[in-house]
Amino acid sequence: VAMLVVFAAITALPILGIVLLSLHSPDVPVSGFAWPDRLHFGNYARAFETAHFASYLASSLIVSGAVAAGTVLVSTLAGYAFGTMRFAGRDVLFYLLLAGLVIPFEAVIVPLYVEMRVAGLANTYFSVILPLIGVNAAFGTFWMRAYFRTVPRELIEAASLDGAGSLRILWRVLLPGARPALLTLVVLVFMWSWNEFLLPLVMLSREDLRTAPLGLAFFAGRYTTDIVGMAAAAVMVALPIVVLFVATHRRFVHGMWAGR
Repeated sequence: VAMLVVFAAITALPILGIVLLSLHSPDVPVSGFAWPDRLHFGNYARAFETAHFASYLASSLIVSGAVAAGTVLVSTLAGYAFGTMRFAGRDVLFYLLLAGLVIPFEAVIVPLYVEMRVAGLANTYFSVILPLIGVNAAFGTFWMRAYFRTVPRELIEAASLDGAGSLRILWRVLLPGARPALLTLVVLVFMWSWNEFLLPLVMLSREDLRTAPLGLAFFAGRYTTDIVGMAAAAVMVALPIVVLFVATHRRFVHGMWAGR
């Protein structure tokens, strides 16, 4: 228990430091881990308006939500096929799909940009959403396959004998019990997509399409002396993920065991 407390303190102190820094007066120099004399919540409103974070947060919500939905759909269908069906080349295809987990994303970013330009999708949300679905689908398929392999084979055979087709078995029989694993996958993919920086940086040049991490980087580069404002902006970028995790942490942990 003492070790867990130590690790929790090590993790929480930097976060607490950023939050405290964001609440200082912008006119007072701040050094080190200092408590503000008075809480200046106006720093958040100032950073929100100055950096146009309403547009950035909306873009991140669109991208992360679409990627999470697309990844769950593709991963559920693929994981169901790999986990419950027998067909020629199943293992070869599965391990070929897993290659997506070991190939560095940076290695394919240039040809990916060229392909998006040729397809006319550069500088659109699709240029970020589609590649992220492809990248996350490898992990998602591995995750859902692990869950479907834990389902008793007799349950699937009984549903098949009752006349249920493959999609009906998936929708009516298997998915109700897969909710914890699906929720965990949604949270993980949403978090990874929200924090993605390189792909939006390469694909999106229009300011109204920039995501929150990308907007934060541009804000930090433009207002290098506004340390308090940058801290407030960083808190706003991280807050949606923190709220999502706190709201779903019990089911998230349960889903980690369900998808093992």
